[in-house]
Amino acid sequence: MDTKTLSSGALAVIDQYLHFKVGQAVCSVPYFNNKTVMAKAALRARVGKGSPTEIAEEIGSFIVRQHISKEVLADETLKQILSDNGLGIDCSGFAYYILDAESAERGQGALEKKLAFVNCSGFFGKMRCSLKPAENCDVATLAHDENSRVVPLEEAQPGDMITMLSGTENVSRNHIMVIHQVERHDQAPMRLNYSHAIAYHEDGLYGSGVRQGSIEIIHPMKPLIEQNWIEDGKTGDDNRLLARAKGSKTELRRLKWL
Repeated sequence: MDTKTLSSGALAVIDQYLHFKVGQAVCSVPYFNNKTVMAKAALRARVGKGSPTEIAEEIGSFIVRQHISKEVLADETLKQILSDNGLGIDCSGFAYYILDAESAERGQGALEKKLAFVNCSGFFGKMRCSLKPAENCDVATLAHDENSRVVPLEEAQPGDMITMLSGTENVSRNHIMVIHQVERHDQAPMRLNYSHAIAYHEDGLYGSGVRQGSIEIIHPMKPLIEQNWIEDGKTGDDNRLLARAKGSKTELRRLKWL
């Protein structure tokens, strides 16, 4: 079995979101939906676009103001404080920081210098994207042909993205996952392991956030949605993410410079 992963820097970013730590308390960073909250002109950490460091700074300030000792925080309490105070990450923000780290480690420089911000036009639009690149990088931007290309399943590698673009009749929002590990046997992909930030309705207020899953390749010549998706122990028709993928335009894509 041949296994390849993202760079150590990109894996570290994932770990900081997946095992966010304050004192002895550890939890995954919650999912944040700015479309629902409609936060405008706020700090990145409060609009679902904050780096782990920025989120840590905000939660640190809150704990000081509330006179909470971080040394006595429990895992569940930390998750609740983050969620209740609008400190989280959305799927494209999560992908942005992983891919930014991967781009840098491969000697390609910062992601913001490479991306074509297709939703920003005119002088003020371009200025906005220049000043706030993470906030203006959504799934459609990363999945746009100016920034990425579709990759055949047999060529999958760490750093590739699985993008889900919703059609006009699909009520689900766009979504993105980043492949952090690829397992191969005799050069053929056997399993894609991915990381993403997501909220499922049935998980409740405190069940959302950064998590990982895998896609077992059982039919290499067939599309992604015909493979075996595994997350939270759920497969087949019980897999919530697969159901979402089947209702979207789901593609395996790679940034053009990676």
